[in-house]
Amino acid sequence: MYTHRVGVELELWVVDEAGRLCDGTNITEAHRRIDPEFIDPLIEVKTAPHTSERDLRRDLQSTLRTGIRTAEAAGKRLVPLGTPLTASNAEANCERGRAFETVYGSGVQSAKNCAGTHIHFEQDETIDQLNLLTALDPALALVSSSPYYTGTRGASSSRALAYRTGCGDGFRCFTELWNYVDSLARWRERVDEKYARFKRLAADRGVARETIEALFEPEDTVLNPVRLRECQPTVEWRAPDATLPSQVVQLATDVENLISHTRTAHVEYGTTEVGADRIRLPEFETLRELSYQAIESGLESLDVRSYLRDLGFDLSAYEPLSPRLDGPQRLSDAEARTRRLQQADRLQADIQRLTRERTRHTMFPV
Repeated sequence: MYTHRVGVELELWVVDEAGRLCDGTNITEAHRRIDPEFIDPLIEVKTAPHTSERDLRRDLQSTLRTGIRTAEAAGKRLVPLGTPLTASNAEANCERGRAFETVYGSGVQSAKNCAGTHIHFEQDETIDQLNLLTALDPALALVSSSPYYTGTRGASSSRALAYRTGCGDGFRCFTELWNYVDSLARWRERVDEKYARFKRLAADRGVARETIEALFEPEDTVLNPVRLRECQPTVEWRAPDATLPSQVVQLATDVENLISHTRTAHVEYGTTEVGADRIRLPEFETLRELSYQAIESGLESLDVRSYLRDLGFDLSAYEPLSPRLDGPQRLSDAEARTRRLQQADRLQADIQRLTRERTRHTMFPV
């Protein structure tokens, strides 16, 4: 059983039978927990919050099966990749999305070409949760799912690199990894500061303050890898790519195992260590370098592998998709379509196995 309630949001690309990106609106109408994103070829599959891994697996499996059946009836497929491999130039399909387009300008391109996984953990020891999830940023290497961004091979997690840096220097404060925090008051100050900045940027681009305040809560403008969701209330981890659902649930469970340990273990900073009575996290500058290595090289980085082992992760339990998709420096549209369909097949096979029991392991000494 989980100590906290855990929920998952998994973004997926929609393609036709030839592997071309297409409109997924009809799929979002098939289930109350399948939502549209701000471009038509991208949808989001959600679970309810759960207190056990088994229930989380069953919920995600059931909703994805509905989504796949609906897609197939319309000659469409669902694809679990961090990017669509080549460029998506779909227009925003809602008022909020169009406001983002106006404010971000050309920087919105990265959001249109990125699909992620968001894992929600029930708030408890909230400051420890925020800081621990910050320190877990390099764990994105466990599920990196696309080395291609707009057709060019680059980082192991090309999504994370594009999402955090591709919007331009003026917007990186909304997307990059934030430093550790020592109080909820300071975290909320950060959010309010960024909201005020967002409204100033919007005004510079002709979007009225009243429009922004009507469309966005302060926390909606913070797109960083870790977010505090006041309305749910959860701590949301947004670092991982979209990937196979079995890997998503395994990651959610392993991270929950660590988060639950904050109830009894003291969080410290220094040389990384997870023990029975303490969790020691690296200093932020060390963490930032590890995150960069995780984005660029994934599990090929020996430092990242060592760090994740120190945190208790069993690396053999993960099979990131990025290495399987490695190929030419430039990917043609035809090659991208073929690879999307291959991953759609992999998704369907993975869903069939999703509720099988997995081998469990302990992430810290007991």
